[in-house]
Amino acid sequence: MAIKKSELYSSLWSSCDELRGGMDASQYKDYVLVLLFIKYVSDKYAGLPYAPITIPDGASFKDMVALKGKSDIGDQINKKIIAPLANANKLSDMPDFNDATKLGSGKEMVERLTNLIGIFENKALDFSKNRADGDDILGDAYEYLMRNFATESGKSKGQFYTPAEVSRIMAQILGIHDAKTSTATTVYDPTCGSGSLLLKVGDAAISKVTLYGQEKDAATSGLARMNMILHNNPTALIAQGNTLADPKFKDGDTLKTFDYVVANPPFSDKRWSTGLNPVNDPYERFKTFGTPPAKQGDYAYFLHIVRSLKSTGQGACILPHGVLFRGNAEADIRRNLIRKGYIKGIIGLPANLFYGTSIPACIIFVDKNDAHTRKGIFMIDASGGFMKDGPKNRLRAQDIHKIVDTFNKRLEISKYSRMVSFEEIEKNELNLNLPRYIDSQQPEDLQDIEGHLKGGIPVTDVDALQNYWDVCPNLRKSVFKTNRPGYLDLAVENVAIMGSTPIWGL
Repeated sequence: MAIKKSELYSSLWSSCDELRGGMDASQYKDYVLVLLFIKYVSDKYAGLPYAPITIPDGASFKDMVALKGKSDIGDQINKKIIAPLANANKLSDMPDFNDATKLGSGKEMVERLTNLIGIFENKALDFSKNRADGDDILGDAYEYLMRNFATESGKSKGQFYTPAEVSRIMAQILGIHDAKTSTATTVYDPTCGSGSLLLKVGDAAISKVTLYGQEKDAATSGLARMNMILHNNPTALIAQGNTLADPKFKDGDTLKTFDYVVANPPFSDKRWSTGLNPVNDPYERFKTFGTPPAKQGDYAYFLHIVRSLKSTGQGACILPHGVLFRGNAEADIRRNLIRKGYIKGIIGLPANLFYGTSIPACIIFVDKNDAHTRKGIFMIDASGGFMKDGPKNRLRAQDIHKIVDTFNKRLEISKYSRMVSFEEIEKNELNLNLPRYIDSQQPEDLQDIEGHLKGGIPVTDVDALQNYWDVCPNLRKSVFKTNRPGYLDLAVENVAIMGSTPIWGL
C-alpha cells in the first residue's frame, strides 16, 4: 500500500522546521529532497538485482541511520552515503551535509542532522510498497515545498514549478499518446526544473521515449536526475547549464532537434542575454523571426523551442500573456511566427496558478508539421475555470477535461473557445490578446423589481437555463407553473429541488 501524502507532507515540513535558522527557506529543499530520495531508493531498491539505481554497500538509508549522534556525522554522510551514491549513478550537484554555515557547527550540526534523519525513520514513510511506475514522489514533494515556501515568504526565489494539472494539459494536447512512439522518439525540456513536466509528457506516450532536459540551477538539475531515476528513466539525459547561452544538446555546431519540446521558462527574464550575443547567435535562433528585447526574455526561450523542433515537431510553452500583445520587437517576432503558420493554438489559464508568480499565463502550442496548411489559430480562454486552494488557484479535474476536450475536438463554445482565422488576426494587426477574439465577460445579474415586489420567478431567468431544458425536456414543466404573464412559481416543494424527494415525470 502506498504511503499517504499527508504523512509525506507532514514529514517534509517537520524536516524544514529542523533546518530553519541556518539557511534561506528556498535551500531547505536541497537537503530535504535528497534525504527523501535516499530513503525512497533504499526502501524500494536496496539489494534488488537489476534495479534502476545502484545502492553501494554501506550507502543506504539504514547506513545513514547508523551515523546518528556521531561527532563527525556531516562528514561521514558526505563520504559514506552521498559520494558513493552519486558516483555509482552519475549524480552530481548534491548538497554538502558538512556545511557549517548552513547546518551549524559542532553539537548543533550533530543534533540537527540526527533529528533530520530521525524524521524519515517514521514507519509511515515506508516506500517499499509504492508503485514504481506513475509515482511522482519527488515531484509531489517538490511541488509541496515550493508551494509552502512561496506562501511563507511571499515568493519562491525565482524558481518556477509547473503545477501537475498544467503538465497534464500540455501532455494530452501535444498528442504524444496517439503517436507511434519508440525509444527513437525524443522529448526535450530546455528549462526542465525538477523534471516533472518532462516526465508527464513522456509518461503520456504509449511506449518508452527518450527524454532530454537542461536546467540552469545546479541543485535543481541534480533533483531532475534523481527524479528520472525514480521514474525508471535512468537513460534520460539531464544537463546543467544556461540553455540560451550554452545549450548542451547539439549536432555538431547546430542545435539538436526533437520530436516534442515543452517548457515553462522563467517569465520575462531580464538577464536572458547574459553570456550571449543575440545579434550573432551561433545557433541562428533569432535570424528568421527577430531578436527579442534586451529586458524581456520570453520570446528568446520560445524561439529556442522553435529552433529545437524537427520539421514535423510539436511543442508547448508556458508564457505570460504579454507575449500575445506587446509591441516593438516582440510584435515583429509575433508577426513572423503567425505568418509562418507555426502557432497552432493558445490557451489562457487562470491567474495565480504558479508558485513563482501570481500573474496569469498562457500555453502556446507550436506545430511545424501542418504549418503550411494552417488557416488560423484555435484559442481558449480558460481563465474562469478553477478552485481556490489556500492562497493559490488550482485547476479541477473538470477544468482540465474541458480544456483538453475542447482543444482536441476544436469545439467552439460561446465565451470560451473559437477558431480564429488568419484574416481576422491580420485585421487586428496580429495582436493575439484573447479578449479581442473571445468575449468571456459574464452578463450582468439584472434584478427584476416587479418580481421582488409582487413575487414570482421571471420567465427570462428560466429561459436563460435553456441548456438544462434541452438535456431534460420534461424538467421545466415538472418544476414550474404559471403565476401571471411573464412570471412563474415553483410547482414542487423546495426540498424536492434539493434532491430529498424525487421529481417524477423527468
